Formats: sequence, structure tokens, C-alpha cells
Amino acid sequence: MTAEFMLITFTLFLAGVLAVPIASRLGLGSVLGYLLAGVFISPFLHWMGADVVALQHFSEFGVVMMLFVVGLEMNPRSLWEMRSRIFVLGGLQVVVTTVLVMLIAMAFGLPTTVGLAIGLVFALSSTAIVNQTLREKGLLRSDGGQASFSVLLMQDIAVIPMLALIPLLAMPELAETLSHGSAEAGEYGSAATKLNLSLVDGLNGWQTALATLAAIAAVIFIGTYLTTPVFRFVARARLRELFVTAALMMVLGIALLMTLVGLSPALGTFLAGVVMGGSAYRHELESDIDPFKGIFLGVFFITVGASIDFTLLGQNVGLVLGLTFGLIVLKCVVLMGLGRAFHLKGGDRWLFGLGLAQAGEFGFVLLSFTVANAVIPKEIADLLLLVVALSMLLTPALFILYDRVIAPRYSNDDEREADTIEAPAEIIIAGHGRFGGIVNRGLRAAGYDTTVLDYSSEQLEMLRRFGISVHFGDATRPDMLHAAGIEDAKVLVVAIDGKEAITEMTRYVRAHFPKVHVIARAVDRNHVYDLWSVGCRDVIREVYDSSLRMTRSAFEALGHSRAAADRMVAEFDASDREVMLDLAQLHDINTPTFENEAYMQRVDEMMKVWEEQLAGRVANVTKTAE
Repeated sequence: MTAEFMLITFTLFLAGVLAVPIASRLGLGSVLGYLLAGVFISPFLHWMGADVVALQHFSEFGVVMMLFVVGLEMNPRSLWEMRSRIFVLGGLQVVVTTVLVMLIAMAFGLPTTVGLAIGLVFALSSTAIVNQTLREKGLLRSDGGQASFSVLLMQDIAVIPMLALIPLLAMPELAETLSHGSAEAGEYGSAATKLNLSLVDGLNGWQTALATLAAIAAVIFIGTYLTTPVFRFVARARLRELFVTAALMMVLGIALLMTLVGLSPALGTFLAGVVMGGSAYRHELESDIDPFKGIFLGVFFITVGASIDFTLLGQNVGLVLGLTFGLIVLKCVVLMGLGRAFHLKGGDRWLFGLGLAQAGEFGFVLLSFTVANAVIPKEIADLLLLVVALSMLLTPALFILYDRVIAPRYSNDDEREADTIEAPAEIIIAGHGRFGGIVNRGLRAAGYDTTVLDYSSEQLEMLRRFGISVHFGDATRPDMLHAAGIEDAKVLVVAIDGKEAITEMTRYVRAHFPKVHVIARAVDRNHVYDLWSVGCRDVIREVYDSSLRMTRSAFEALGHSRAAADRMVAEFDASDREVMLDLAQLHDINTPTFENEAYMQRVDEMMKVWEEQLAGRVANVTKTAE
């Protein structure tokens, strides 16, 4: 048994390690790489006798941890600001999609109860795939990304009443023939169901509601009052693995509590993450959970690909493909319509529509639950499982369609509405996030007028409430830069997100407006070289200066005076800049660093000499200070 377990685990990891780098190199994204890996190893898993369904339910813990990390990055205020999108937009999406799918199912001769159950299943989208892809592509903060996240959150909430409603749809004639219903329920199941550990079994409606509210209150209490004392106690042991264990224990415990009262564990951990977002241990929690989240999500995506029954698919290929594409088109139309009603524009509306057009991982749960409760015949449920899996498999392709066809069209679409800039200033700041916002505040405090451009309308509305003058618009568009007065500007601060977007914007301005002084934000060291290659000579590494300040603090903590620490850091800074200027001349923006032989040879030559010279400079500073 041990050898079989290790063989299955090795196969899953090997498939991911081989497939994901290839998919990423081809521009397909990691999610599609995992899904295709599952498709390819499916025969081997079945040959080894692996229980793919059990693996899938186990790896769904990755979704739980993902929402916990997302919650850590939010705060109650931002969540409150999204309330209309969560409950109104998300609620309308669930209701409208459910009703339309039910009507179509009834038109094909299925009973109303079966149609309603299918509608509930197909109304949900994949939290795992959509959130992961939006985060990878840097789209989660866009208007389309925020709308998608709001709807996904509402769908997770909607699972709770769905689980309560489905048993009421049972067909008596099907229940009589379903002799093994209890065994099938184990697929949905949890250890709580099998061991009868549910805290709400046998309770009436108001008692269940009270138990549910008590569980939510417990999560808020734990996150607010117990997180810091617990982790402070664990930190005394000075064992990192114990801290990681405590973090996983807390996430798993909250997920278990939610399961015991019949709530979505993902929703519970998201709430816990939001509450814990203000904790001093927030960043430590995020860094400890993140690797496990990635592993579980990867295995989950592989099991989705491996769960496709190709024998059944081959026997019903036309029907399954028709249902899959029909579902995607239907949900896309519904989402696009709702997006227009909620003022999503252009590319954001397409991102919203295409991104959520698939069925979701909770579809596997609900379909097993419907079979166990005599709502949907197993033969129909097996076909619907294929539709769920295939729609999830096609989702990365929809994002590729958005990236390569739709987004470029709207980035150059003159019909896209942007704010009219009536009095352009001589200083243009592109991007008003955590980086550009500080620059803008500093310049305005010194009495300078600025023209600020940002593409997130929600963020800009919030800034306007504080009296900050900002303009909605995509700063990477040439027409937007012209409207902002780039021809007469003295300074352009490029503080937008995305390495490629920063580089291309800098390239364009340096080529067409060489008199404008461009100050560009660099994501990392190689990005500095890219920006140097396109002509920018004022490049700011986004974490460099804060790292120098931390180095100075470390010198002081080691007993050096403030003056000596300042001089030691200054020597390091000067030496590092000399090296960068030297290597920038050899950098080729079109050649990967490890393939640039001249660059790598120069690094090898310089490294030892540079370390010796730097050590000598620092030693001289130390002796002088003494």
C-alpha cells in the first residue's frame, strides 16, 4: 500500500513538473498545463487503481487555502465596498443562470426538479481556476477581475442553500430504485458525514441558523482575538516547521468547523483570512500557506483532467461537446448582460463574461449529492460530470482568447470611454497604487500639480472621495497619453503594474517624446536592464531603497553607529550601481539572461572582484568609524 501511494504521488508530481513549464513556455498558463497533465496521466492512474474522485476531494483543500490567502490580502472595508456586487450582481447571476438552464432542460423533456437541480449545478463557476488565473495574469485588481471575484464569492455562499434545497427535489420513483444511495453520498462526503459528526443533524430550522451564526462568530473571534496569542506562543519555540504546522492547523480547523455546520469551508476560511488580515502575523501566515496552496491546487487541477471518462465521452461525444459549448455560450451571454447593467466596460466586460463561463469544482460535489438524494439519475449525472470537467478544461483557452484577441482590441479601441482631462499638468503619473500613490502625495505636498491616470474605476472613485484628482484611463494607450498632455509634459512617472506593460510604455514614450523625463518603476534587477535597453535612464527598483534601509538597520543592530551604517550602505549602493551600469551594456532584451553568453561571462569575471572590492570599502569605513 505504501509503495502504491508513493507511486501515485510521484506520478502526479512528475506530470505537473513536466507539463506546467512547457505550457507556460507556450503561453498557455500553469492551470491549463496541470489540466492537460491530468488528461495524459489518466490511463496510468486508472491502471494503478487510483481513486481519482477521492484525490479530487482531498486536493480541494487547495481551494480552501487559496480563499484564505485572498482573504488575508483584503480588509473588511474593501469587502463592504463590494457588497452590491457580491449580493446583487452575484445573486442575479446565480438566479438567472439557474432559471435559464432549468427552462432549457425542461424543453428537452426533463422533469422540473431535475432541470432545477441541473441549473443549480451549472450556475456555479470555478473559483480555483478563475482566481488562480486572474492572479497569475495580474487581472484580479481590474474592474473585470473584481466583479469576477465578487460573483465567485456569492456562488460559494449560494452552495449552502443549494445543499439544503437539493434533498427536497428527490423523485420518489428514483429513490425506490436507488438502493446504494448512502454509499454514493460518501462521494460528496466528508469524514464528518461518515462519522456523523455534524453539529446540525436533527436540529430544526431556527436551531440550525443559530448554530451557523455561532460558528461564524467563532471564526471572527478566533481571527480577531486568538490568532496573535497563539502564534506568539508558537513563535517562542523558534521552530519554523511548528509555525507552519500551526498555520495549517488553524486553516484546517476553521474549514472543519464550517463543514460541521453545513457551510462552505472555503467561505469560512475566506472570512477568517479577512479577519486575520490585520494581524501582525499576516505576512508570515501568507508565506507559510502559499506553497501548500500551490501544491494542493496543482493536484486538484490534475485530478480534474484525469476525471474525464473518455469511454463515456467517446460514446456521447456530440452530445457532451454540444452541452459544454452551449453552457459556455449561455453563461457568457448572461454574464455579459449583467456586466453591461453594472457598468463594466469593454475588455473588463469580456473578461467577466469569458472568465466565469465554465462550471465549477462544486459541480462535482453537487452532482454526487443529487445522485445520493435521488434527484438526478446516475446516467444523466455521469454525462453532466463530463460537461463540468470539459468546461473547466476549456477555461484557460478562454483566457488565452481574451489575452490575444479581445484585450488588444480594446487597448486600442477609440470608442472606450475615458475621463476628459481639461487641464493637463506637466507631471503625469501612470498608476496610482501603493507605488505611484506615494509619489503623487509627495509631489502634491510640495505644491506640484499632477495628472494621475489609472484603469481601476472603483479605486479612483474611492480616491476622489478623499479629494485626490485622478482620471480613469489606460495609461498604456497612446491616445490616453496624448489626452494627458504628454507632448508638453516634463516628467512621466511610470508606476503601473506588469513588467511588460511598464517596458512597452517606456519604450513608446522614449521613442516618440525624447524630451520627457521618464521615471520608471522596475520590478526586479533584470527589469532594470530591460528599461535601460529601451532608453530609460531613471529607473527605480520598487524594493531596492527599502532593502538598503533594512541593511542599515541590521548594521546598527550589530553595534555600528548610525553614521558608520550610513557610509557602509552608501558604499554598497555605489558599488552595486557600478556593476549594474557595466552589465546593462551587455544586456539584450530579446535574449534570456542565461542564454546571453557575453553577459554571463562578464558576471563570472566581475563577481569575485566585486565582492573583494566591496569588502575592502566596507572594512575601510569600519576602521575610519572606529
